[in-house]
Amino acid sequence: MKSQKAKVLHELGGHPLIVHVTRKAHALDHQKIYIVVGHQAAEVEAAVRRELGSDDDAAVFVIQKQQRGTGHAVMSAGEALRGSNSTLLVLSGDVPLVRVETLQKFVDYHHAKGASCSILTVKLENPTGYGRMVRDASEDFARIVEHKDATPEERLIREINSGIYCFDTTKLFNALREIKPANQQGEYYLTDVPAILAASGEKIAIYVHQDAREVSGINTRADLAEFENLLRRGTIRGLMMEGVTFIDPSHAYVSSEAQIGQDCVIYPDVLIEGNTVIGAGCVIRSGSRITNSKIGTNVVIKDHCVIVDSEIDSHCSVGPFAHLHTNTRLEERSAIGNFVEVKKSRMGRGSKSKHLTYLGDATIGEGTNIGAGTITCNYDGKNKHETIIEDNVKIGSDTMLVAPVTVGRGSITAAGSVVTRDVPPDSLVAGVPAVVKKKLKNSDK
Repeated sequence: MKSQKAKVLHELGGHPLIVHVTRKAHALDHQKIYIVVGHQAAEVEAAVRRELGSDDDAAVFVIQKQQRGTGHAVMSAGEALRGSNSTLLVLSGDVPLVRVETLQKFVDYHHAKGASCSILTVKLENPTGYGRMVRDASEDFARIVEHKDATPEERLIREINSGIYCFDTTKLFNALREIKPANQQGEYYLTDVPAILAASGEKIAIYVHQDAREVSGINTRADLAEFENLLRRGTIRGLMMEGVTFIDPSHAYVSSEAQIGQDCVIYPDVLIEGNTVIGAGCVIRSGSRITNSKIGTNVVIKDHCVIVDSEIDSHCSVGPFAHLHTNTRLEERSAIGNFVEVKKSRMGRGSKSKHLTYLGDATIGEGTNIGAGTITCNYDGKNKHETIIEDNVKIGSDTMLVAPVTVGRGSITAAGSVVTRDVPPDSLVAGVPAVVKKKLKNSDK
């Protein structure tokens, strides 16, 4: 990967490669997941625990102090698996697209064949770089030979070892004691184990899988980009089949975890990331990015908006060029306009902030209008403070609200006001600092 970061920590679809594989393993009927870690072990463990939770029983992490090949990696788990009499499924941390259904069929095949070892293989048009599956005259298993160690004739074989195995655990570790680093790399190959077992009369089963891409590994950033494209295309195609319109599917990105309702229209250059949920009938315009957010029905997100960790109720409008983040919530039929940033705030039902405004740590009631250029001055240099704007308030353009401050129901701030004290309900305030100029009557009508 030409990177300072461990390969399995590189992300696909917003998650490290190791997380994709761990999810598949966790979905199977299993007793325990063992994860062999070496380079950047702490970071790999942290990534897995974020996925599985902090429960120590969710996974066992085994340290491979020296990286001396796949056989050596499995040897490292020997102490943890001592005395285990079970079936061991071996997966690679850089094969993220393998499906749970494929793995289950493979395990079932292993049991049905009564094998000590089963190997999942595929056939490639160009098998360069992969270990070849060498069969005997009866088309049964003979051996696996790595590409670098293969003869010219063996390199013509198209059937390759995917690196996914099932083993009888006891027999596996007995065989591991016999493997030698007799290869160009001086490594202990797990691929030597099936031949050792076969030589002692054990049954070796070969499971030929038809989808080579599904069980392919990622070795370069070019591979990573290709897999990202595959994942994206599959996700978008699935959404289109469920009733979502993509104006240009080749220029949209949608997380495989996102949910989008029927009759939504997604324009080009939209990014929908993480666990975002979008209700039916929404329109997402070009250039917008939505991450880990919840959006109701019939919402319009105009061009070039950023929405992160926020919630937007039904029939709202956002943008263009708006930024919502840090647990912001827009209640039904509210509107955020161009060049408005909202952070850690709640906008009440039917309220609006249409132009050039910053609303941070604010609670805004229903039916309130925030004029252009308004700023909630929430930070005093040491701490953040809250601004409360109650129902049916009109905030004039260029108002500065110096938190902590409350603007009472039905009040108005004149343009250019600097509000440093609480504003009583039904009042007009103006000036720097703002003072009450008069009381308003019937302000909520």
